[in-house]
Amino acid sequence: MRARLELRLQQKLIMTPQLQQAIRLLQLSRLELNQTLSHELTENPVLEEDAAPDAPEDETSLADEGATPKTETDVPDVVGDTGSLDRLEFNWDSYFEQDEASGGNQSDYRTASSEELPSYEQTLTRPVALTDHLQWQLGVSSVTDEERQIGAAIIGNLDDNGYLRVELDELARTLGCSVSQVERVLKVIQAFDPVGVGARDLRECLLIQTRQLGLQGSLVESIITHHLPDLEKKRYAVIAKALNVTPEEVYHASKVIEHLEPKPGRPFGSSDNLYIIPDVFVVKIEGKYAVLLNDDGLPRLRINPYYRKLLKAKAQGGDATKTYLEDKLRSALWLIRSIEQRNRTIVRVAESIVKFQQEFFEKGINCLKPLILKQVAEDIAMHESTISRVTTNKYMFTPQGIFELKYFFNSSIGRVNGMGEDLSSVTVRERIRLLVTAEDPRHPLTDHQLVEQLSSEQIAIARRTVAKYRSCLHIPPAGKRKRVF
Repeated sequence: MRARLELRLQQKLIMTPQLQQAIRLLQLSRLELNQTLSHELTENPVLEEDAAPDAPEDETSLADEGATPKTETDVPDVVGDTGSLDRLEFNWDSYFEQDEASGGNQSDYRTASSEELPSYEQTLTRPVALTDHLQWQLGVSSVTDEERQIGAAIIGNLDDNGYLRVELDELARTLGCSVSQVERVLKVIQAFDPVGVGARDLRECLLIQTRQLGLQGSLVESIITHHLPDLEKKRYAVIAKALNVTPEEVYHASKVIEHLEPKPGRPFGSSDNLYIIPDVFVVKIEGKYAVLLNDDGLPRLRINPYYRKLLKAKAQGGDATKTYLEDKLRSALWLIRSIEQRNRTIVRVAESIVKFQQEFFEKGINCLKPLILKQVAEDIAMHESTISRVTTNKYMFTPQGIFELKYFFNSSIGRVNGMGEDLSSVTVRERIRLLVTAEDPRHPLTDHQLVEQLSSEQIAIARRTVAKYRSCLHIPPAGKRKRVF
């Protein structure tokens, strides 16, 4: 063998930084895109946010277009115009005197110093956390400093539902005290509001609430203590026989238990509403559905005219400033092009979805068709990975509501004997929900009966698939849905 040189011509797909940026922008949600653009506007001096179309042009833009900017002599001398100042003057003393005469308390704010007024942060409101609520009650309780330290450790180990998720002996070892001390402080915390907090399991939580209601020794306490699994499965006859009472009494006691709170920390959970801003709108115009891009709220980018002019002035030079500005200019131009490409891709994907799911927009969920990424990719001549990135965390406003773009992609359920078109799995899940809603509470439909009902509607589906869809809909099994009375 001997060494030799050889030339070969081949093509390779190289992930350049610009291509990586375009792919990253494609999969960003609307909020993430807004944050990214704000960061770029801060970091890149060549970029600036485009003003509204009706906004007056500033001096820089006028100079870039070749117009003559206004000089200082063209600006009216407002400061020297005493007539303008006279018109703007206002007698604030007489205003406050009139307010005092009318019984207002504005004078209190006028005379108060800035140190006496609350800060802006102090006027803001926020929901009270469960730990803060319990720490406040612990602070006003008549306990020793050592017990207060143990109580703070117990409160710190409560989960969002108010349950203690750590063993008492472990807490005792950590704090260097006895288990009996921890148990004594835990009893104090279990008497706090909300009732049932500090329990170690569901049974203890419900028993704390029954004692608070004065139901010690009652049928309710006996059912919770000894027959909670039977109550969960609605075995009223078994409970009645074990406790030597009638099933009617067990049923009425179960109604009391149903009104107890299994999650004491629920009222202190986060209740912030999350608002979804759609990326595209689907509207019907002259009998046809059109896709409109929602760019409201996103900054419109453009190249700063000042730096553009500065680059032209330094065209003959080769200093570091010119190199820096050229790099920033290339980065800005590529970002603007990537945003435009992203917008076009989202609109094309949305238009393809509307094309495949047009019956859904007309009639609703029962007409949703099976759809996979490959169908849309072939329709608009793009790769499946691109479609997957576009449909991630993007939302569409439709006549049927707001949906994530992923919602329109689902598997298919065949028909019995292959007769008729396949159905969407989302449509079948909706059909299961409607069947369960219309069932007799005393005789709920089992999974096998649901399969028979769907088979009568020419829907071929297995029992395990029905069980999976029922679980996705958060529908309990038939035994837990049964109502005896």
